[in-house]
Amino acid sequence: MSDIPLGILDLVPIPSGATAADALRNSIDLAQRAERFGYARYWFAEHHLNPGVAGTSPAVVLALTASATSTIRLGSGAVQLGHRTALSTVEEFGLLDALHPGRLDLGLGRSGGRPPAQPATPPPTAPPAIAGRAPNGLLIPPRFSFEHLLGSPRIALQRRLLQLPGAEPQDYGEQIDDILALLAGTYRSPEGIEAHVVPGEGADVEVWILGSSGGQSAEAAGARGLRFAANYHVSPATVLEAVAGYRAFFQPSEFLDKPHISVSADVVVAEDDATAHELATGYGLWVRSIRTAEGAIEFPTPEEARAHAWSEADRALVQDRIDTQFVGSPGRVADQLEQLQEATGADELLITTITHDHADRIRSYELLAEEWRRRGN
Repeated sequence: MSDIPLGILDLVPIPSGATAADALRNSIDLAQRAERFGYARYWFAEHHLNPGVAGTSPAVVLALTASATSTIRLGSGAVQLGHRTALSTVEEFGLLDALHPGRLDLGLGRSGGRPPAQPATPPPTAPPAIAGRAPNGLLIPPRFSFEHLLGSPRIALQRRLLQLPGAEPQDYGEQIDDILALLAGTYRSPEGIEAHVVPGEGADVEVWILGSSGGQSAEAAGARGLRFAANYHVSPATVLEAVAGYRAFFQPSEFLDKPHISVSADVVVAEDDATAHELATGYGLWVRSIRTAEGAIEFPTPEEARAHAWSEADRALVQDRIDTQFVGSPGRVADQLEQLQEATGADELLITTITHDHADRIRSYELLAEEWRRRGN
């Protein structure tokens, strides 16, 4: 599997008892180590109003991390376009590229954006998600409904605080087209007025679209010939639909002559299975806090997690994520990642690991990199 690069997706998690400053320092330290371990990319997610997540602005954290590293590619996983403009996005990444040319990945997400007049429909070649297992045995759990999250008061407040009063998000596809035009220097307003972004125009950045289904995001990426990142770690039930939809929509472009896919996975690695499962004990409680719309809590210690009184409703809320987290020894987890890659045909894999102790998180990434490299020899 040496030809399948591994990248890292970092939410900048805050461990219980720590501060946001601690989490930021941990992430910069981890990026430096990931560069030495041989990881290909290091991406930062964007989340808001979460007590246990410090990754609110990918561009700001990328600027700090770029100055502390030298070769690893850095990117957003993803910039959420629902509350920003194409111009502000290109300007931010243009500034980063000006000082760190050729190292930036601009990952774009649809969260909070205005849907198109006619919602995208997965093409006939994109199969619906069916709970069970892929032909090679990869677990495809039952579909999780995010409807209660979209209607929660916290999410409504987040939208109100992120958007200017009266502002309406731009159509997602139009916004992507504007970003591509501003980067290329070909933007024209409907009135024919040119716009040239300095710095930003001509920036040497890779544009990615992140998505969890075979719908609008997959279509946006495929139809424009862009790279696509599918989220097994967020929506494992729909990952096969997402990659199939992207491939069905794909049209060769100036960026790519064939589809290029990264697939994410939640992973915890330790020297043995028992230790890895102990380190992953807090994961279920952390996912519960997200899926109840409370906002991600500070990542708990195993002892704190075991103290939680679980209801059947709680367990049902997180079971798909627990079942699809890859936890164990380096060999066991590498086997599962190979299975994920085979089932999806991924060109890259994106690893996200959260443990309470920073040293355990570093060691997990180190052990995985060593095993992945060994399998390539």
